[in-house]
Amino acid sequence: MTRVGTSVEVLREQAVRARRLVVDMAAQPTGCHLGGSLSVVDILVAAFDRAAEDDGTEVVLSKGHAAAALYAALHVSGRLAENPAPLYGLAGHHYTGHPSPAVPGVRFPTGSLGHGVPYAVGWALARRLSGGTGLGIAVTGDGELQEGLVWEACQVAAAQRLANLVVVVDRNGGQNDGLVADISPLPDLGARFAAFGFDVSEVDGHDIGAVRALLDGVGSRPHAVIAHTVKGKGVPPVEGKAGAHYVTIDAARAAKWKRMIR
Repeated sequence: MTRVGTSVEVLREQAVRARRLVVDMAAQPTGCHLGGSLSVVDILVAAFDRAAEDDGTEVVLSKGHAAAALYAALHVSGRLAENPAPLYGLAGHHYTGHPSPAVPGVRFPTGSLGHGVPYAVGWALARRLSGGTGLGIAVTGDGELQEGLVWEACQVAAAQRLANLVVVVDRNGGQNDGLVADISPLPDLGARFAAFGFDVSEVDGHDIGAVRALLDGVGSRPHAVIAHTVKGKGVPPVEGKAGAHYVTIDAARAAKWKRMIR
């Protein structure tokens, strides 16, 4: 279900706007991590809609290199008033390639992979110990799951039976140096999370209504949502291409690609 006043159609429209902002950021002098930002947009828009219930839910982008998507999602969700795209990567501004708490709506800095999941675990545990409500939602990449710290945090979450923790995996199949399947495969990923004591769901990560619905329920254990996505989603020239990991484009190409996003 969605929050009162927010329809799936509205969330889809937000995702379209966010993708166009990400493309704008790729046209800045620094470029950006385009492929992984476009793959995670729908997940972030759904997560910030869940957080808008103002029950203490915190969203942590663990794959911090997708900062462009984070800034875009914060802006289209209304949490960040300023349009980050024209300022992205510019000296003296806080819209850097990895997020920092200087950006409104960002509580935890992330960049070194694997750190966001422990942040979310700590947030969920703190909420429970303080008698508060709300979720800790960590959004991680599949390549990031090669980091041992992720699994150490999952072990703590299971031991504490943190039913208010959701780990969403943006499973786009790519990472910096190529395909996850070629570098360090993740077979039976759902079974791995289940072995760590998590409930597990798998979903089309671009079905924003389905992703949003999975962020509502709280069971008796931590919840892992494996969201199958496409790197570069929404821009056909880069969809599914490993070379889309980091891209710098000119303004003309950005305008062309933005027209493709529907």
